[in-house]
Amino acid sequence: MIDLLVAGGGPAGLATAIHAALNGMEAVVVEPRPGPVDKACGEGVMPGGVRSLAGLGVAPAGHPLCGIRYVDGPHRAEAGFRDGTGLGVRRTVLSAALARRAADLGVRVVTGRVAGVRQGADGVTAAGLRARWLVAADGLHSPVRRALGLELPDGRSPRRFGLRRHYRVAPWSDFVEVHWSGTGSGEAYVTPVAGDVVGVAFLTTSRHPYEVHLGHFPELAARLEGCAVTSAVRGAGPMRQRVRGRVAGRVLLVGDAAGYVDALTGEGVSLALASAEAVVRCLRAGRPGAYEREWRRLSRWHRLLTGALVRVGCRRDTARLVVPAAARMPPVFAAAVHALQ
Repeated sequence: MIDLLVAGGGPAGLATAIHAALNGMEAVVVEPRPGPVDKACGEGVMPGGVRSLAGLGVAPAGHPLCGIRYVDGPHRAEAGFRDGTGLGVRRTVLSAALARRAADLGVRVVTGRVAGVRQGADGVTAAGLRARWLVAADGLHSPVRRALGLELPDGRSPRRFGLRRHYRVAPWSDFVEVHWSGTGSGEAYVTPVAGDVVGVAFLTTSRHPYEVHLGHFPELAARLEGCAVTSAVRGAGPMRQRVRGRVAGRVLLVGDAAGYVDALTGEGVSLALASAEAVVRCLRAGRPGAYEREWRRLSRWHRLLTGALVRVGCRRDTARLVVPAAARMPPVFAAAVHALQ
């Protein structure tokens, strides 16, 4: 019997399998898409996430990140990372690096899809395989989570969506820039991912084409004018996903499948890596139920700060105050950035 079956071959799933292999467990990943797996995201990894990758023996190529900068017209607020540097890295590059490390450790990746799950007293059967435990890392709209009845309805509005595209241009900053429209319509994220490429992502409540969102940020649009587009627009959402719990018998949820608030603070990858380590640690200790508490502890600041910023940023009367307030209170802004490292 396999020790650990992982549904999903993105960063969360591969990191879980790597941790399992490093702890002497046999891990098999089930993934329907050919690798490397891509996803619409800001592609910035916070310093904590970089340390987590190093602990896995993974060092993807990318662009060092020194901190976070908020921009809204003439207003600027920035805070450097206090505990190391972050990393801007293409999602495909990150996925490929994790896949190579998993293969080196003997993790098997099989093509397939985990839809139905059957649990027994001593194991789980899914995708034609039997394992002691199943970790669902199958994304924002996790089929496993839905099949187990772990989803909760989200009556809150508005719903937020993400769009991402890359441009051939030398990064003009080593900071992740978050451009606020000041109108409550969303934010733009600029992340350098190589010496000659930046990723530009939008988080928004509307479903307009990418170019329409870019037009809401004239300063950014002017910087990108004439730059070659190097990737197609990729989208994701709605962002907010409420979850009843992260443990259901012998099935545990990791990454976006475990619940999601928003991508605004850029903690998705770092939290996924940290929870991947936590879930394997709990399974090795024979205490799977402890993972729920661990996940809540690891995600506490992310959930609180991100939720507060989304509530403020989605209202026209308060969105315009975010960057001016951050600029007037540098220690508060720095403390928020440091809390999410």
